[in-house]
Amino acid sequence: MSPNVMSVNEIAIPKIADDEVLLASRSVGICHSDIELLEGRYIIPFNYPIIPGHEWSAEVMEVGSKVSKLKAGDRVVGECVIGQEHFGFSISGAMAEFFIAKADWLHKLPANVSWTQGALVEPFSCGYYATVRAENMDASDTVAVFGAGPIGLGVIAASAAKGARVIVIEPSADRAKIAQSLGAELVIDPIKQNTKEAVMDATKGVGATIVIDASGRPEAMAQTLEVAAFHGRVVIIGISVGGKAQTEMGLIQSKELQVRGIIGSPGVWPETIRFLSRTNLDLSKLVTSSFDISDADKAYQKVLTDKSQVKVHVTNSGK
Repeated sequence: MSPNVMSVNEIAIPKIADDEVLLASRSVGICHSDIELLEGRYIIPFNYPIIPGHEWSAEVMEVGSKVSKLKAGDRVVGECVIGQEHFGFSISGAMAEFFIAKADWLHKLPANVSWTQGALVEPFSCGYYATVRAENMDASDTVAVFGAGPIGLGVIAASAAKGARVIVIEPSADRAKIAQSLGAELVIDPIKQNTKEAVMDATKGVGATIVIDASGRPEAMAQTLEVAAFHGRVVIIGISVGGKAQTEMGLIQSKELQVRGIIGSPGVWPETIRFLSRTNLDLSKLVTSSFDISDADKAYQKVLTDKSQVKVHVTNSGK
């Protein structure tokens, strides 16, 4: 990969060190951050050429002599932020038939979590983390979620699985359908409806006890304060770099709101995997297109040209 150039190449199977694991990719997701990498920009320094892929599931092929907790045949996923390094960005990632990772970065997949589900652990963990940071979410809560992209859909699925009532603010009809299939009770189209009025109508004037922005749109971030209930908890996980919007800051004080900004999913991967396994959540509907690894460049073109896609996966059957 180089700026705006993605190519599929034959490369040698990498050799592992004593503390490393040789992995065969099984399913790899493409993220908006991967597109930024392709365009030559990312939040930390990196150098080309680089193999992308930070949302993945894989099978263990070989382990180093100092690796004791994994063996050939294990099904695993791996964290993408490791200290100052980002897997698939500053370190080559999983968009290859075979790749290597440190054993300490990996988590085993339960038997009932598929390869596809495994490759969704990374984006889902971000949505799940937002529900954790909302504190004590349960069936007594009404959760308003701005945005039904991959992270927002994870928020919706986790919130519904925890028993909360979920209201979603999303203009895309296709994404609205997926949101409803994951447990959203009501979808508000912010283009056709007044968002504040619609949320207040749905909550009998109370507002949402929890509001989570997963859109990254400054206007939506500003509206989180408007639709929140008294003593509401507001969590911002959508990313906006340099964006601005007018908002009524006094609502934070007058409603006694708890407002938190979060990023990523630090420290919750084991918890996320247990949650997925025990709830049997079907996240596979987030995958709207799939390509064989030999057509990985076509998968990227699909993401670049078809804005209706939610999550595009690249698969490697191992045949």
